[in-house]
Amino acid sequence: MSFDSFATRAQLAVNGKSYTYFSLPELGKRFDLSKLPYSMKILLENLLRHEDGGMTVGKEHIEAVAQWDAKKEPDTEIAFMPARVVLQDFTGVPCVVDLAAMRDAVAKLGGSAKQINPLIPSELVIDHSVQVDVFGRADALELNGKIEFERNKERYSFLRWGQKALQNFKVVPPNTGIVHQVNLENLARVVMEREVDGALQAFPDTVFGTDSHTTMINGIGVLGWGVGGIEAEAAMLGQPSSMLIPQVVGFKLTGRLPEGTTATDLVLTVTQMLRALGVVGKFVEFYGDGLQHLPLADRATIANMAPEYGATCGIFPIDAEALNYLRLSGRSNEQIALVEAYAKVQGLWHEPGSPHANYSATLELDLGDVKPSLAGPKRPQDRVLLEAVQDNFLVNLEGLTANRKPRRESVERLIGEGGDQPQAEHLAAKPKSKIRIKDQDADLHDGSVVIAAITSCTNTSNPAVMLGAGLLARNAVKLGLKAKPWVKTSLGPGSLVVTDYLKKAGVLADLEKLGFYVVGYGCTTCIGNSGPLPDEVSKGIAENELVVASVLSGNRNFEGRVHPEVKMNYLASPPLVVAYALAGTVDIDLTNDPIGHTADGKDVFLRDIWPSNKEIGDVISATVGPELFAQNYADVFKGDSRWNQIASPEGESFRWDAASTYIKNPPYFDNMTMQVGTIDDVHGARVMGLFGDSITTDHISPAGNIKKDSPAGRYLIERGVQPADFNSYGSRRGNDDVMVRGTFANIRIKNLMLGGEEGGNTLYHGAHGATEKLSIYDAAMRYRADGVPLVVFAGKEYGTGSSRDWAAKGTNLLGVKAVVAESFERIHRSNLVGMGVLPLAFGDGQNAQKLGLDGSETIDITGLADGASKTATVTARKPDGREIRFEAKVLLLTPKEVEYFRHGGILHYVLRQLAARKAA
Repeated sequence: MSFDSFATRAQLAVNGKSYTYFSLPELGKRFDLSKLPYSMKILLENLLRHEDGGMTVGKEHIEAVAQWDAKKEPDTEIAFMPARVVLQDFTGVPCVVDLAAMRDAVAKLGGSAKQINPLIPSELVIDHSVQVDVFGRADALELNGKIEFERNKERYSFLRWGQKALQNFKVVPPNTGIVHQVNLENLARVVMEREVDGALQAFPDTVFGTDSHTTMINGIGVLGWGVGGIEAEAAMLGQPSSMLIPQVVGFKLTGRLPEGTTATDLVLTVTQMLRALGVVGKFVEFYGDGLQHLPLADRATIANMAPEYGATCGIFPIDAEALNYLRLSGRSNEQIALVEAYAKVQGLWHEPGSPHANYSATLELDLGDVKPSLAGPKRPQDRVLLEAVQDNFLVNLEGLTANRKPRRESVERLIGEGGDQPQAEHLAAKPKSKIRIKDQDADLHDGSVVIAAITSCTNTSNPAVMLGAGLLARNAVKLGLKAKPWVKTSLGPGSLVVTDYLKKAGVLADLEKLGFYVVGYGCTTCIGNSGPLPDEVSKGIAENELVVASVLSGNRNFEGRVHPEVKMNYLASPPLVVAYALAGTVDIDLTNDPIGHTADGKDVFLRDIWPSNKEIGDVISATVGPELFAQNYADVFKGDSRWNQIASPEGESFRWDAASTYIKNPPYFDNMTMQVGTIDDVHGARVMGLFGDSITTDHISPAGNIKKDSPAGRYLIERGVQPADFNSYGSRRGNDDVMVRGTFANIRIKNLMLGGEEGGNTLYHGAHGATEKLSIYDAAMRYRADGVPLVVFAGKEYGTGSSRDWAAKGTNLLGVKAVVAESFERIHRSNLVGMGVLPLAFGDGQNAQKLGLDGSETIDITGLADGASKTATVTARKPDGREIRFEAKVLLLTPKEVEYFRHGGILHYVLRQLAARKAA
């Protein structure tokens, strides 16, 4: 039954069609909406359209948003239902695995497999599987693609089954583009149309994505953000997402970018400013006259980085520039007319000089103040001016090499050459490794750039920085400059369109002359799919424990993410990626030092090869047009011959292969009944991990290469998989046996129970006080055999990073009942709840260290009162019997989350609802 308590249902005539819509101006006759932020208006329309008498959305929820108080701390729950879901394959495969498992489970509970289908458009883009195995040669794209299909045949066969068996589910095959760029260039509707109860309805395009950088779509006025796979699956199955009405931070942009700066420099500046302000859990909305000087691609770059500045979203309004982009990207005239008419009639249209909304807080940036920047060496919010990169490197190097001893043989050699002891020790402390590579002798030093990658959705969607990189390459080639031989160079365009305009501009050939051949259409280096370094380089790094660097145009540079042998990672614009490949080191000031030399020995500086803004703009005008988008997206779901030749099973239910090490029926629904559980206290738990601040999902969730001596490696070898065929953790996310063994196994994670040493290990506390150092997985399995539950203690910002559902799934399968942290990242906290792991927060100013916890304790968590209590008592009992007791906040934030938790998780809740509906 449809409700319309405020009589807002109205009609809109566009393109000869009549659309029903829920009118915000009509509601504005009852409430003053004139100062309501753009994003809040979209939430308000969502509530109007989904009003159901109070079961999920009632009058009071609509009134709460309509009367939104900018300064009020969030305390009111609303239900949000996205219009569609977009998935990438790393996170999408486990979603489809869960849907296949739910088809089996619902049948066992008395329902029908056909009940399990996405109820809203759900599109998966395969972009996370390609790795940079081959680089620097013309056939790199072909060879990497061949290897990708060989490695991922089982996964791709499974996804083809899903495409056939599931309704409302489509797959964009490999070698098409990066999910967020494909979403921006093709999948986004901006305004949706759908038949509802026999009538055509128009409403805002809103989206959940299983990648945290789903926010890129905010650049074109679409409200959406990254969620865990668990929350995405619930949305696909028609479940609204519970959220607190957010605060909205306004970010005013004025002026225009100066000569020599890029959108990347701008976004790194914005990220630093917003991180300093603190916007976790908040919406960010951009406004001001600077918008008219900001191309859509620049807006999308800023929106993309919302996870890095900590916001739920970073949204721009619909305006003339948004329509220009829709035309440029080949959208139909009918769609563009609908977007314009709907935005204007709903008060969602922005004109230059329009009065801005009321905001919870505001920031302001004159675009003219932006300077060339990078970010690093291990966090995206740590912006570094280009002129200060060398100093930044040297400061961080000191910390990383403090315990590195000069090699004895080096000291003795230098003394033998006539040096004295102190001088010899000083020189030996600055080691270099002599290598021979590409038929050249070379020296590797601390700071040598061993990876230079133009990669990731943040920048590869932006013609200005991509063509800027190409023009810089052209200028460098003219002067005879070359990339250093030890640099692994790669170009991962965000879509086929990018390659076409680079070719059309004539600069792809120049990039190739510097080693930047297209290696694949996917995230590659930004997600750790950087592939192996050349053997000579790896040996050189290991020989002297060198601290080497990568420079990439990505959005993430957390420890251990880009490559396990590379300890310093800097985010930069594509032109600067090329520049650092030429320099070959970050131990250089590119604003003053020469980047290279001409054949006759003349110094060449970065300023000599940097293209002007006008030059870049002229090339964009001459090369980027609607025809490129039209031809590349004409058959976007069809795929190439390799894709279409993959055999896949038929049938409503998937036929699981017990021998598969890629796809496995997960254990979440084993022995499940229709009986709903309770939220019980935890007794006698052991501490699995004691962690500090900024433990990311990259630390928790399995990612990157699988080591042969790791629990996951041993598991695969036992099943006849050779190490050469291990593939990556990401590609095996459909197999829980592999993934649980890699949870908390990151080589850079530091468990304070072991004095902070790196690696995924812990202390197992057995009977009679015996302790043993084990991998976290092996310890967890021992505890499971002992019937002992587990807890994790952590510091601030627990779970920041990519929206990886396996960070929660793996935690659950290890037997962790609760995570107690100083603060949580939004998506990961939600994912933990969705998987039945209790998130608890220390009281203000408290943490494990201040309380004297060291991980040796036995833990009780009491007073949960079946989810009714907002606090719990944690009692930590030391081996000598001494007790430490403290109160922790229970972070089940809404009644719906409490209900999900009682069911054992969100998917269990959905299953029981569907099975009950069928039984009735």
